[in-house]
Parts: sequence; C-alpha cells; structure tokens
Amino acid sequence: MPRFSRLFFALLGSILIFILSLGFQPAQPAFAASPIPADTSIVTEVVDRVRSAVVQVNVSRDVGNRFNPFFGARPQAPPTLQGLGSGFVIDSRGLIVTNAHVVEQADRVTVSFQDGRLLKGEVLGKDPITDVAVIAVEASNLPTVKIGDSDNVRQGQWAIAIGNPLGLQETVTVGVISATHRFSRDIGIPDKRIGFLQTDAAINPGNSGGPLLNTQGEVIGVNTAIIGGTQGLGFAIPINTAQGIAQRLIADGQVEHPYIGIEMISLTPRVKQRLEQATGETIESDRGLLVARVNRNSPAAQAGLRPGDVIQAVNGKTILQAEVLQKMLDRNGVGNSLGLTVQRRGQLKDISVEPQSLPMENRGMRSPFG
Repeated sequence: MPRFSRLFFALLGSILIFILSLGFQPAQPAFAASPIPADTSIVTEVVDRVRSAVVQVNVSRDVGNRFNPFFGARPQAPPTLQGLGSGFVIDSRGLIVTNAHVVEQADRVTVSFQDGRLLKGEVLGKDPITDVAVIAVEASNLPTVKIGDSDNVRQGQWAIAIGNPLGLQETVTVGVISATHRFSRDIGIPDKRIGFLQTDAAINPGNSGGPLLNTQGEVIGVNTAIIGGTQGLGFAIPINTAQGIAQRLIADGQVEHPYIGIEMISLTPRVKQRLEQATGETIESDRGLLVARVNRNSPAAQAGLRPGDVIQAVNGKTILQAEVLQKMLDRNGVGNSLGLTVQRRGQLKDISVEPQSLPMENRGMRSPFG
C-alpha cells in the first residue's frame, strides 16, 4: 500500500471541513401543509392529553454593565440577552427535560406553564454532546408526559410535535417519521454522537426541547434541530437516549463520554473510488473505517493508530460504519480497553486502545439549533 502523502490528508481534512460546514442554521417558518391522519380526532386527543405537561423555557443571560466614557461604569440593572425554548415534565415533583443549547450560558431560567404559572427554574445539568438538559422547578403534582420506546419507532409512522416556535405557545404540528437512525455526521454535526429521528412535522426556532409524540400520546423524541433553508427536515433526539442522559444528569449533574480521538470515514467501493480520484492515492480496502485524523495526545495516538489505517473489526466484530463503532465505544465506557483490528500497508494489525473521558474543550455547542 503506497505511503499516504500529506496532500492526501490535507484533502481529507478539506472534505471533513466541508461536511462540518453543512451545520444547522435558523430556518424560516415552513408554510407547506403537513400531512395529517385521516382521523384528526387522534391528534386532538393526544394534544388534550399532553399539552398541560409541555412548557415554555425562558432564559436570560447577563452581558454586563454598560460603560459611560464620562462617568465610568454606572450602577444599573445589567442588560440581558433573551431566549426561549420548549420542554416537558417527566416527574410531577418538578423535573423538566429540554435541550442543552436552550439553557447554554443562561444566568436565569423561568418556566411558563399552560395554566399561566411562571416558576423559577434551576438547571440540574446539561450535556452538550447529546444536547439534553434537565431543569428543576419547585412544584408538586405537576402533569407529566408518558414516555414511549424510541427503539420501536418505524419510518412512515405519524409524528406530532408540540412546542413554542418563535414564541407562539402551544403550537401543534403533524407529520411522519421520515427516517430513523439519522446519525449526526450525516447531517453535518458530528460532535453530537446521536442517531436522530427525522421528521417532516414542522419544527422552528423555539421548538427546541419540546416533545415529539406518537399517536398514543407517548414521547418518542426531543425536538432539537433544523436545517436552514429547507422544509420538512427536522430532527429529534430519540427518547431512549434522552431519558438515559436525563437520569444521569439528575443523579450526577454531568455525563461522562468515552472517546479515543480519531476522525474516520466509512468506506464503501463508491467512497473509496471518490477518495482515490480526489487524492490520487490508492486505498487497498473498500470496506471498514478509514482513519482520516488522529488527535494529538489522544488515546488513539498513544495506542499507535495512524492516519491511513483502516479499522476492520472491534473486539473481533466486523465494523463497517462509524456509527456502530461509536455505539460500541459508548457501551464500552471509559477505561475499558477496546481491541481494534486494522489494515495497514496490506497487513492486519491488532491494536489495543483505552478510551478516556472526552475533554471538556471538545464538548462545545457547535451548531445553532432551532
């Protein structure tokens, strides 16, 4: 296998940068009509059952005192930046799930309920990697949502979104599940490490953190993201993922994510052909995970992984998709070694790598969501 040139990896880096540049932007309101079930009473029944447990999350952030050049900094209430999102009650004692990006850098949080109550909220924890946060309010006997099972969600089934798009409280939209397991790298936000549910139920800025429901009124996802300039491309965190993260945030206030520190490309014959045409380099394998970049001082670098290696198997299991490796890594946890079988210059090589906790500097909110 020819030695990979610097040009090859420079071009790979350009390809990755292009992929990352396809991130989310604030979308314009969608005016296209959404398909609805033949029996619309199903939707109204779901809304009547769930709406009281859906809330508006109001946030403000101090930006400091204004400075007068003649009198210096004057005592006054500091100006704030305002924002809002949605959320839903998962525990009658006042626990609310929303998105991490909704409460990111918030100095004050209040929660508006359907009955007119406005309660002070406390952020118990937020996880930028999965974009899940939990807010607590002082209350009791609150109405709660019913949690469904996102593993049973099927492409084409009806989906109902409730939230506060653009501040319009208790807005309901209807569509279908357009796709399941739409992994974050596929839609331009590789730092989120989530297999999203895709829906054409209209989602706009302010819907973030609100529930995506099935026709039984069960929450199957947390509405999270939109792609700017499109219609019918909304994404939700599967509720099984969100609920697991929420419980860890409630217990510990944070979530530890294992990482090994590589960027990789899932190889297929077509991807291999395109990469060879773009770089002029020969890639022997057309299956597996091509290591495009190894972060300095990362667990992968310490274990001896190199750019150009093609990962063929993990712990003896053949791996063809980057998302599968990510799932195995998440299940494996921090500090438990993974056995990688890689192809390097025509030979198979076994490498043991010990995942570490993802550094905080890599947990930033990369994309402006809806």
